This record gives sequence, structure tokens and C-alpha cells, in this order.
Amino acid sequence: MSDVILANATLVLPDEVMRGTLQIVDGLIVAIDPGTGVSRGAVDCAGDLVLPGLIELHTDNLERHIEPRPKVQFPAAGAILAHDGELAATGITTVFDALRVGSIVSKDKAKYSEYARFVADEIIALRLDGALRINHLLHLRAEVCSETLIEELAKFGPGDGIGIVSLMDHTPGQRQFRDLAQLRNYVRGKHGLSEEEFLAHVAHQQALSQKVGVVHEAAAVAAAKGYGAVLASHDDTTGDQVAVSSRHGIRFAEFPTTVEAAQACRDHGIHVMMGAPNLIRGGSHSGNVAAHDLAGRDLLDILSSDYVPSALLNGALMLGDFWGSMARGVATVTAAPADATGLADRGRLAPGLRGDVIRVARKKSATVRGVWVGGVRVG
Repeated sequence: MSDVILANATLVLPDEVMRGTLQIVDGLIVAIDPGTGVSRGAVDCAGDLVLPGLIELHTDNLERHIEPRPKVQFPAAGAILAHDGELAATGITTVFDALRVGSIVSKDKAKYSEYARFVADEIIALRLDGALRINHLLHLRAEVCSETLIEELAKFGPGDGIGIVSLMDHTPGQRQFRDLAQLRNYVRGKHGLSEEEFLAHVAHQQALSQKVGVVHEAAAVAAAKGYGAVLASHDDTTGDQVAVSSRHGIRFAEFPTTVEAAQACRDHGIHVMMGAPNLIRGGSHSGNVAAHDLAGRDLLDILSSDYVPSALLNGALMLGDFWGSMARGVATVTAAPADATGLADRGRLAPGLRGDVIRVARKKSATVRGVWVGGVRVG
């Protein structure tokens, strides 16, 4: 492993932005010095931004590669490698790959099958083979309103290194899908249901939630504890829902749908995560609260790329401009997600931390010019 010296760079440090040089030795940051000088063997960054590698907590991107078209399955290893390369190219150096656990197997059309254990095995095997460019950790999305959640959770254990378990509840008529018109557009478009089939789907899911919702939620909370994973909530809408999240020990809230829920999270000491696509597009595609509204109320802590990997970097830079602090904006995709998941060895440019670093040119748009993971250039 060779040393890396990034000189004449605009370094985004935890509390300030400074022109200077960063040095990585044996995979760790060892020195940060002010100045514009460029020593022999150093990379002249010519004023480009140098940031900590981005940390992604929740992304649907892997699922998109596994099923690139409706009902078309792509081999898992190839999909994982394509996903890995795409994230590296956008400056993400640590990702918690989100895998759904809990399936619907009894329906003819609106069903979805188990896949998490198999894909997790493929990720672990590729990691052990050294085939992945960036750091891949596991995030289990526990679908409470499902038929097989407990059985699928039982296939994982502490040895799998599960970092996050999120409590997902997509019961029609509440949380993300409290507006059935939004759900109708999504489900009918994805599964090709008639109106009658859609209404039958809604009735089936609501009855299922009544039958197993409480038991499944408790099982997911217990599983997270057994794995040693951080707990996250998903689509909290009301203060009462956030209070339940707090009692479960939720560390961060993924995509609260209302200002009320985001404020309740802040009151309970729960980090608020919003989608970068929501921020960049100017609003939620599901009709929920806009990320920029929460940013303006000081109720936004973490960004996720959600379904567009390149949105993570651009969203952080937008927040830096909006708040008048690039260090604060960048922290939403580096230090804050690291803190929320207990990753004390990364997320900041500081001596002793991992050499996960990216170089970014910012002109009309942000362009990633270099990516180093543990001091090794991967992009």
C-alpha cells in the first residue's frame, strides 16, 4: 500500500473548510496541514474539495440491479458488482446494503419473494474475495406487514455482521401510504393490478397487519438486539409513532413523513434522515414533507441517496450552500451517519481515522475526481 498525499486541496474538516494537504499512510490519515504547496509525489488537487468518503445507510440501488426490469432477475454477484462500482463512482465509500426480510407469498400478482439471505451470502463472499471496491455492510429492512418475517429473520445471526435493522410497515392507509391514491398509483403500476385486484390487495394487507403487526414488530426489535444491530424506524408520521420508536430504542428515523414526526424525533433524541432525491427535486415523490422544509427548521441530520446514488453528494453540497456551512452540509453524509451507526473509525478528515477520502471538483455540478478506500484508490 503506497502513501497518498493530496495537496493544494480545499479540505472539508469537521468544523471548518481549509486549504491544505492531507496525508494517508498504511490506510490511515496521519497528517493534515494548511497551505497550498505541492511536494514531490503529491497529487495537486488544484483547489478541489477533499471530503471524507460518503456513508450511505439506506439505498434501494442494489434491488434495482438485481431486478433491472419488472420480473427480470439478474445474477446476484453481477448485480452486486455493478452496484458497488456505481456507488464508488459517486463518492460513497461505505454502504449499508438494504435487503428486505418479510415476504408476501399467498397472492397471485402483488406478491414478493424472499431473497435477503441469498444476496447477503453473495455480498459476504465477494467481500471475503476482495472483489468489492468499497465497504459493504448489511441493513435488514424488516417488513412488519408480511407473511414470512419471523422465518426470514431466523436465517440471520450475530455472525453476519448486521449493522442496521429498520422497522418497515407498509400497511395501506398509514405512514408512507396513508394516501391510498399514492399507493394505488404505485401498486397498480408495479404489478399491473386492476382496480378490483388493488382493493383486494389493500384488504389483504390491512387484515394481515391486524393479525401479525404487533408480533412482527416485537420480533424485529428482538432480532436487532440479538444481531447487535442499530435500530431504525421508517416513515414515522405522528408523535405517537415516534414515541413508540423511542421506546424500542430507535437510533435514527428514516424519512419521517411530517414536520410533527420530525420534531418529535428531535425531542426524543432520534436522528432524522431524509432522502437526497427529495431535497434535489424540491419535494417528496409520495406527497410527504419536503426535505428542504425540515432543513429550514433545523430538523434534518442525515441524508440518504435512497434510489439515486449520485444524489448523496449533490444533496450534501446543496445543504452546505443552504446552511452557509459546507462542513455542516458534508457532515449529513459522513460524520452524522457514522455516529448514528457507531462507526467511530470514519466519517471525518482527522488523523487516526480511515483513509476513506474523495476528491470533488465543483463547477456547474459536482464531479468525483478520485476515491480512496483505506488509502487505496478505487475510482
